[in-house]
Amino acid sequence: MSPIRNIRRRQILRFALSVPLLSYFKVAVANENPAVAFGTTAVFLDNEISLLEQWSRELGDVCSADVRFVQRNSYREIDDLIADNRLDLAWVCGFPYVTHEETMRLMAIPDYLGQPLYHSYLIVPSSDAHTTHITQLRNRVFAFSDPGSNSGFLVPTTELIRAGIRPTRFFRKSFFTYAHRKVIDAVTSGLADAGEIDGYVYDTIQKQYPERTRDVRVAWRSPLYGFPPIVARRSLDEESFLRIQRALVGMKDQPAGRDVLQRLNLDGFVPDDDKVFDGIRRLVAILNAGPV
Repeated sequence: MSPIRNIRRRQILRFALSVPLLSYFKVAVANENPAVAFGTTAVFLDNEISLLEQWSRELGDVCSADVRFVQRNSYREIDDLIADNRLDLAWVCGFPYVTHEETMRLMAIPDYLGQPLYHSYLIVPSSDAHTTHITQLRNRVFAFSDPGSNSGFLVPTTELIRAGIRPTRFFRKSFFTYAHRKVIDAVTSGLADAGEIDGYVYDTIQKQYPERTRDVRVAWRSPLYGFPPIVARRSLDEESFLRIQRALVGMKDQPAGRDVLQRLNLDGFVPDDDKVFDGIRRLVAILNAGPV
């Protein structure tokens, strides 16, 4: 291939990468439904693809849109796509939401056990009958879920800071699994002596796959915090924002929506209520201040 054609090819590639990924209206053409890019990370199910396909059809039918899920391995990747306007909405954690409000707009919050709140769980092997708090795990191996996770990083880290402990000097070894379900696997397999996990994810795995939690136990439950929300990119137009928000909140009133919610182990979605994330904001302040 000639140098000129190579240059031209790179120019086309740069242009393609600069276009917002599946932006709601930019992809729409006559007689076609507009496209919606919905970002998510791997959460807890082994059959996530079939669930997301079912959810995309349900939302698409209600919104008259082509809803496509975009999966990534970490919260950071999803945060970056939102910031670059390459996603229209995403299911993120409360931690990145409160620290990236300039690029994210709160759309809806999952309703779990009657409220938009959840716990972080400290889990240990079933054979460990003594551990009741993270401060008892000095010089042990610890599994965090994701550096952008409230339940899997911010909560356990700030628990140590509250006790005057420097987290980086406390464990013999620590690592990130980049999926809550893999925290369970790490503790079950003996790769970690303990780990911290989203309580909703743990409860759902225990309900749907009880054999995977058989060899671990919940040693400690955190206070309640704002449930990982659905957010939209700040540049999403108001009409599209409200249409998608209504579709999410209305899922519990539609048979197809209720089927998806049952698979998600959720009661539904509630409209945005930013104050439920104030507890996470207080944890961010503790993290930034560091140990005394």
